[in-house]
Amino acid sequence: MSTMLGIDLRSGAVADLAIVDRIMQAAFDARFGEAWTHNQVLGLLAMPGVWLTIAEVGGEPAGFALCRRVLEEAELLLLATAPHLRRRGVAAALLRAVASDASAQGARTLHLEVRDGNEAIKLYSNEGFAKVGERRDYYRGPNGRLFDALTFQRDLA
Repeated sequence: MSTMLGIDLRSGAVADLAIVDRIMQAAFDARFGEAWTHNQVLGLLAMPGVWLTIAEVGGEPAGFALCRRVLEEAELLLLATAPHLRRRGVAAALLRAVASDASAQGARTLHLEVRDGNEAIKLYSNEGFAKVGERRDYYRGPNGRLFDALTFQRDLA
């Protein structure tokens, strides 16, 4: 796919699910239950319009993005960076690749959802996403505290 700042991006496949599982378990805070199961990701990969992008730094798996496109809309379903490789541009490189790939497939908009308070919101805003909605009390966190789900959109046209 491309190389950016020492970050290599490539198309992922079912053979990469062990990498996805490992990064997701390390990157997502278990207190919020945001990580998907192996079978959930496997089931999605079998669907039309779904693609996986793997990021590597120095040959080491560094992150991934799982996306789907339906007609002129694409959605970023999952994005994760290995915790020890955060703040090195991996997630930004993945977001740019996802936007480029979605646009090349005919999508005019790219959507995502994120828990309110997630530090990734700053990254999404910096990459051209704007908040377009929210689902009140969608995520349950530590001690039963509820968090809103924020929906963001980026125009690709």
